[in-house]
Amino acid sequence: MAGTKVNTEVELRDYHLNFLRDQMAKYRIPDEGKAIRVLLDYALVEGDLDKIFDRKNMRCVACGGAVG
Repeated sequence: MAGTKVNTEVELRDYHLNFLRDQMAKYRIPDEGKAIRVLLDYALVEGDLDKIFDRKNMRCVACGGAVG
């Protein structure tokens, strides 16, 4: 996908960043920004957004609790 890249700050938990960096190493992705863009592009094109953003699917992986 083409488009203008914009710098932004994102707050992640340590396990999010660990997951992202593990995938970067596995798939030889050069940086965190690219890895996040891969995830977002997949969600935009292939993802079931109603399922992804359904309140029952928003949960804290660390504590197992619902978010929000």
